[in-house]
Amino acid sequence: MSLNHIQTLQKKLAEANADAAFLSDKLNQRYLSDFDFDDGYVLVTREKAYLVTDFRYVEAAKAASASFMDVVTPDRGGMMIFLYETLRDAGCRTVLIEEEKLSYAGYCRICERLPGIKVTGGASAILTRLRLVKDDDELAAMARAQAVTDAAFAHILEVIRPDRMTEIDVALELEFFMRSHGASGLAFETISVSGSASSRPHGVPRNVPLERGFLTMDFGALVDGYCSDMTRTIVLGKADADMKKLYNTVLRAQTEALAAAKEGASCRALDKIARDIIDGAGYAGRFGHSLGHGVGLFIHESPSLSQGAPEDLVLRRGNTFTVEPGIYIEGLYGCRIEDMCCIRPDGVMMDFTNSPKELIEI
Repeated sequence: MSLNHIQTLQKKLAEANADAAFLSDKLNQRYLSDFDFDDGYVLVTREKAYLVTDFRYVEAAKAASASFMDVVTPDRGGMMIFLYETLRDAGCRTVLIEEEKLSYAGYCRICERLPGIKVTGGASAILTRLRLVKDDDELAAMARAQAVTDAAFAHILEVIRPDRMTEIDVALELEFFMRSHGASGLAFETISVSGSASSRPHGVPRNVPLERGFLTMDFGALVDGYCSDMTRTIVLGKADADMKKLYNTVLRAQTEALAAAKEGASCRALDKIARDIIDGAGYAGRFGHSLGHGVGLFIHESPSLSQGAPEDLVLRRGNTFTVEPGIYIEGLYGCRIEDMCCIRPDGVMMDFTNSPKELIEI
């Protein structure tokens, strides 16, 4: 997988008239090396790629990356010496750094250690564009992550006990299930909020008994470095007429936005489809976040499906994104329904999420 990523980056270096890229961001390193580490760096020139780390990681790094990268383990003081000597010996005159990630102090240190070599931004922009388009291997990893997440939702429906569990209990049960069924970690901090707290889109689970009413659960697994993301809202007890109206409005907004999501669809227009349905049902101002966001190695990536998305931003093959409208009434309750989707390399829209969306009462 990452050999293709490196080769594509090398082509972009040539197009940018740059000789190399120095990458210290953990996710960009993972994208290029298939190895999860944060003590060292990845160096890509137009001809070669290096993973530079210390002896603690060398065996694991070689197992993950040695088939397509040179794994180098100089002593800690020699990492920057290796960088300079490698660039010098390869005749590199310009090296790109991650302008969105590297601190100014870090930039100054690199410039000091690379005399005679131009250090400039540009790597972040290139990697952002590359990571926007997922290949088959990346999509397969995300499908595996979502399968674990779907299974966790099915599990929680079987074991949830509104009279004996807290919001934290629900979150921990979801997390334990995902970790014990193939996830290497969590894609993000699990949200599990009930009753009046469900009006908080990113509420933190409380150590309090579950409240009757809506229970919103937003959670995701990390599998092979890639994230999944889904939200389901259920009802603890019985939903009254107002709750059913609110839930069905969110479901309709999501269903119609999903139906319109296809290759070439405007990201801003997709947000508007869902927002117009919610506003038209009498909930204007109650849908305060964007319709969705990209997902990949990081839980929030490009593209953004939002009111503020550029007019020319459209869904492309390889994009992976969420569709997650919601309605939140402060102090009362809230509801969100979220699926994770992609535009496959063949141009077909695919929904990774298989969990039910009909109103569930427990």
